[in-house]
Amino acid sequence: MKDFSSSWKGSSKPRKQRKYMLKAPLHVKQKFVHSHLSKELRKKYKKRSTGLRKGDKVKIMRGQFRKQEGKIEMVNLRRAKVFVSGVEITKKDGTKKSIALHPSNLMIIELNLDDKFRQEILEKKNG
Repeated sequence: MKDFSSSWKGSSKPRKQRKYMLKAPLHVKQKFVHSHLSKELRKKYKKRSTGLRKGDKVKIMRGQFRKQEGKIEMVNLRRAKVFVSGVEITKKDGTKKSIALHPSNLMIIELNLDDKFRQEILEKKNG
């Protein structure tokens, strides 16, 4: 029996949505880790959103840490979560713990263009 169905088109049932995201293979989960671009980047690359990558500078749009900016330290594909530098809580014993953020709550301000393949993907649309 197959766990993941690539022909699934969607459902209004949250249970089925959660199951789809949980059982998805990593090449599909990569698509869940996308985020909107800032207005300047949107004009430059003629794209609305792109995948998040380590080294990108992001602004947090929602939640406890809104309006904070930082660089992405780690992207966890299995959980579809992102860790941003400077976003941490202090636990009761005094230790600090990084917080995992959902990609939909972030906006990319500055792209990490160290990778030539990523540059090609972004500039492909510009023609």
